[in-house]
Amino acid sequence: MFPLFVPKLIFKLKMNEELNFKDPKFIELMDKIVAMFFEFGIRNLNMDDISRNLGISKKTLYRYVKSKEDLIEKLFYYDEMKWDIEMSKLKIDEMNAIEILLQVSLKVFEEMGHFNPKLKFELKKYYEPIFQQFMIRKQNHIFGQISKNIEKGIAEGLYRSDVNIELVAGLYVRNLVMMHNNDFCIVENITFEEVFQVMFENHIRAISTPEGIAYFEKRKAEIIQLNQNIFNQ
Repeated sequence: MFPLFVPKLIFKLKMNEELNFKDPKFIELMDKIVAMFFEFGIRNLNMDDISRNLGISKKTLYRYVKSKEDLIEKLFYYDEMKWDIEMSKLKIDEMNAIEILLQVSLKVFEEMGHFNPKLKFELKKYYEPIFQQFMIRKQNHIFGQISKNIEKGIAEGLYRSDVNIELVAGLYVRNLVMMHNNDFCIVENITFEEVFQVMFENHIRAISTPEGIAYFEKRKAEIIQLNQNIFNQ
């Protein structure tokens, strides 16, 4: 059985209340701080630097966050909120299970383009407890979504009915975690994107019925052709 971590739901609900995503000023500050961290790094900026770059007093900044650690934690929740908004734009109710995975994977590829290894290094080194809490929430969320996707695919006849849902979802999450390990790629010049693409395709092929594989092959060819047309424009 995949060892699920139990999310602190009460704490998360409390944090979401504190974030107040309906406050446009708060959203504006979060966006500017993210851009600032991408430009200067996290470790190099203290609260004085942040408030000065934002053009506000530190007192005003402290109305929204209690400390730099609190700021980092809220930025993680803000990142999750933005991802949820992106996912809500997809018309999932109109898609089958494989199409949902394809569309989400395209969003993941898009996010990879904005990935900053330096920021991840700083977060793991200097804010490890906060980073680990975020990773646990993310892993639990992915586990739940993959489990639901497998159930949907089985009902649609696209996935095999004998799939062990909990085991497959757990392996999928484990592989994602391992992929973020710098030692995962034993072959040089293999990118994270390439590894993810192979893992994603292997996942679908391993659990799909012949009908599911046929659908996947059709959509894969269409996506490749679309990308070639965009590139040639």
